[in-house]
Amino acid sequence: MPMRSHYCGAVTEALIGQPVTLCGWVNRRRDHGGVIFIDLRDREGTVQVVCDPDRPQMFATAEHLRNEYCIQVRGVVRARPEGTVNDAIRSGKVEVLCHEIEVLNPSVTPPFQLDDDNLSETTRLTHRVLDLRRPYMQRNLMLRYRVAMETRRFLDAHGFIDIETPMLTRSTPEGARDYLVPSRVHDGMFYALPQSPQLFKQLLMVAGFDRYYQITKCFRDEDLRADRQPEFTQIDIETSFMTEQEIRDLFQGMIKTVFANTIGVDLGEFPVMTYAEAMARFGSDKPDLRVKLEFTELTDVMKDVEFKVFSGPANMPGGRVVALRVPGGAQMSRSEIDAYTEFVKIYGAKGLAWIKVNDLAAGRDGLQSPIVKNLHDAALQAVLQRSGARDGDLLLFGADKAKVVNDAIGALRVKIGHSAFGKANGLFEDRWAPLWVVDFPMFEYDEEERRWVAVHHPFTAPKDGHEDLMATDPGACLAKAYDMVLNGWELGGGSVRIHRADVQRKVFAALNIGEDEARAKFGFLLDALQYGAPPHGGLAFGLDRLVTLMTGAESIRDVIAFPKTQRAQCLLTHAPSPVDEKQLRELHIRLRNPQPA
Repeated sequence: MPMRSHYCGAVTEALIGQPVTLCGWVNRRRDHGGVIFIDLRDREGTVQVVCDPDRPQMFATAEHLRNEYCIQVRGVVRARPEGTVNDAIRSGKVEVLCHEIEVLNPSVTPPFQLDDDNLSETTRLTHRVLDLRRPYMQRNLMLRYRVAMETRRFLDAHGFIDIETPMLTRSTPEGARDYLVPSRVHDGMFYALPQSPQLFKQLLMVAGFDRYYQITKCFRDEDLRADRQPEFTQIDIETSFMTEQEIRDLFQGMIKTVFANTIGVDLGEFPVMTYAEAMARFGSDKPDLRVKLEFTELTDVMKDVEFKVFSGPANMPGGRVVALRVPGGAQMSRSEIDAYTEFVKIYGAKGLAWIKVNDLAAGRDGLQSPIVKNLHDAALQAVLQRSGARDGDLLLFGADKAKVVNDAIGALRVKIGHSAFGKANGLFEDRWAPLWVVDFPMFEYDEEERRWVAVHHPFTAPKDGHEDLMATDPGACLAKAYDMVLNGWELGGGSVRIHRADVQRKVFAALNIGEDEARAKFGFLLDALQYGAPPHGGLAFGLDRLVTLMTGAESIRDVIAFPKTQRAQCLLTHAPSPVDEKQLRELHIRLRNPQPA
């Protein structure tokens, strides 16, 4: 006889009258004075098992069951009595009349109830194996599997092939910090874990595999947030002989197909917005279009006002002054505005100026704010007209270096939109909001290092006609780069790559990477480009982020089986951990500050 005939969650009225053999865990045992009910759980759901005392041996076993015992049940499916149907679960119209129970393995008392929704993340990650038994986590990981499978089906149908690339490669310190792996065989040498398969997938294009993909682990040793992990999973794709538009169209179709086939969502149209427009309107290159708030540009009208908080940044190279109009915001209390002031300080803002528009018709007298007296009539009129202010509105201002303003007021825009106030006042639209952001700058200036650095990576191609700008005006040079954004998250990004060695050398020159350094770091790529490298480009999606959005989880840790904490630790296995002196000697490593024993 089979150990199991059906999954618990698959027992439905179609099986009424049939014998079944089930295996799973005791989710809950209920003794109703002569009849014992067991909620038996497996990955597909739960089913109610009824144990009657007319089978004494089976009933005696049922009396000793406890939560999380692993058991096997044999019985017959029957309809639940009238009035006891549970519409919340798939098996809720039936139950299993138990004939036999076998305890496959007892369990000690679990550290928490699996249906407790108020567990701390530390508890969950420490006892991750039990946490993964919870239906919430099982649903998340099952969806992750289905997303990966739908992705593979789509790519296979469009001629892409899965090719693995190395996990041990050389360190090319462009971008985030590498994770290094010491070599035992080569004294003093190190491998690096890949931040992405970028160089290898380009080499595969040169090699003639014109449609490549890989669902692969990537590694970055960087500061962590809710949407970051030291190791994360990337849907990595590269293709040859396709234009930028063709690449975007193909992978827009892929994401739409995945959403439709896994969670039944039609993402609809994908608007296209330039990077410059996104930054001007929202202060972000991944704007959440569900929030109905936008920046009002005021830099030009604040240059001659007496208020130095505004005129200083307005006259500063790279400075910016903006307003954020919050319809109905005049009803906010001073304490609420003060809380928003503290919030923007997290992003480097020094404060948050504001004006409450109580009565436009009353002119200055209808405006409530400590800053109104410092603004001349022309500036004040420009603020009200450009912002479209109405009675009852609140205007919030950002004035500083453009990056500070964009980061602070951009984050404030999202915070207000997502708040209870924002939702109650129609500032947030509950929908899926996809977007393409295109025409990114090729370079940005690093003030600390006093040099230009690549916005994406140094293998991104410039837009046609912008090649000479790399030498004459790097800040004006735009890239054939594109990001797919969904609900304010960067879902994936990519670019058309440089396929000619002469163009690649121009990029290295703009980045102040000399011939010797370029040869040392990327010689194998430069050599490959000389052998008839085809025009190619690609894109990479974050699988963790994709599934997080689909599930509505607050953190990508909820869609990863065994994640790290924000301090890059695994509370389950206690990694990272010390290693013994023998292993260190084999790797030719001596610790400068050894930990006390």
